Amino acid sequence: MAVHSEQFHPLINKLAGLAAIILGFLVMASGYRYGSTGTIIIGIAIIVAGLAFLVLKIVRRNQGPL
Repeated sequence: MAVHSEQFHPLINKLAGLAAIILGFLVMASGYRYGSTGTIIIGIAIIVAGLAFLVLKIVRRNQGPL
């Protein structure tokens, strides 16, 4: 029997990245509305994490065989 790799389904990675970006914008907007610098920074960090998920997914997909 073939061993199944421990990678997530490709769609899950994309959805996780998009969900993190959306959540980050919502947190950042909430921080802006209430004047909370810490909440704005947390929102930006979540957006950066979501972008990193998507960028790493694209980089892995575009790498040729070594």
